[in-house]
Amino acid sequence: MPRPALHLALEIDGDGAHPAAWRRAAHTPGELLSPRRLARVAAVAENAGLTFVTLRDALLPPGSGADPVGRLGAVERAAFVAASTGVLGVAPAVATTYAEPFHVSSRLASLDHVSVGRAAWLVTTEEGAAAARAWGRPRVEGAEALGREARDALRVVRDLWDSWEDDAVIRSVATSRYLDRDRLHFIDFTGETYSVKGPAIVPRPPQGRPVVIARTGLVPSELIDISLVGGATPAEVGEAAAGAGTPLAFAEVEVALDTPREAARERVADLERHTPWDPPSPDEGPRLRYTGSASGLVALLDELGRHVDGVRLHPLVLDEDLAVLSRLVLPELFARRIVARPLPGATLRAVLGLPRPASRFTEGAVR
Repeated sequence: MPRPALHLALEIDGDGAHPAAWRRAAHTPGELLSPRRLARVAAVAENAGLTFVTLRDALLPPGSGADPVGRLGAVERAAFVAASTGVLGVAPAVATTYAEPFHVSSRLASLDHVSVGRAAWLVTTEEGAAAARAWGRPRVEGAEALGREARDALRVVRDLWDSWEDDAVIRSVATSRYLDRDRLHFIDFTGETYSVKGPAIVPRPPQGRPVVIARTGLVPSELIDISLVGGATPAEVGEAAAGAGTPLAFAEVEVALDTPREAARERVADLERHTPWDPPSPDEGPRLRYTGSASGLVALLDELGRHVDGVRLHPLVLDEDLAVLSRLVLPELFARRIVARPLPGATLRAVLGLPRPASRFTEGAVR
């Protein structure tokens, strides 16, 4: 029996996974935040056949180090990408630490509406005294507290998405009624540090709930759709995926590819003259790292397809590696039926094979 096709996602924030990637970018530093560049990258990703893109974010402004990085808000960029594409899924990172769950739910529900069901949420956390000061909030410190905040925020956001039943908006001209108030619900959430009553101010998203993505272990598995797993080898990735307990598991893979002009190792060495390519921080989780040819990456993805449902790629330098991915890697994966191409008109949930959840307030629904 043929195995299900793999789904590919791509991180497109900044210039690449290497902290000095901007030194090899195909644009001037001033163009990093331009809408034209973002639209260009999204178009290449969509035409290449990627399932969705992710966009990192942070609560704090850029630092003052040797390689500072500026960014626009991830949800705002995701909305722009959604408006300039027709098939590509969009998954902005939104931290659960300090942000108000009510506002998070509204922003992501709005994104799902404007993308016509192509939105996802990359759940992240933010640790550090500076972030707490920026928000004027007491510091959330330690893995247990960060996990509690993430768990509670995710439960609130899910319940707020459910607080409007699907048929709550009736738009009856004859009776001059826009809403059926009996189909709007208070969520009455009470956690350890806050409570939320609801209901939401945005109607239920087209997908019911946008796809929720988080690294494995951050929040209870029953609250998320995709676990991000990693490891030093495909076998370790497979073990992490098997224990994730979520509907889907995506491997985290950093890639540095040979280009027509330079070998991948030469490109890495050039950037490491400025700063090392260190492993990701513990809060981001482990990642498999591949350095080499396009054919070698095809073979690796074929092997990973035996263990995971998808792969999120983190390119060394976005402008350089995305070109190789779109010209040499994706076409071969499609030809060998290793990877699935998204279908026009489908929601991200449908593309990923995830069911559309019913509102928990609907009679007979399972929470």
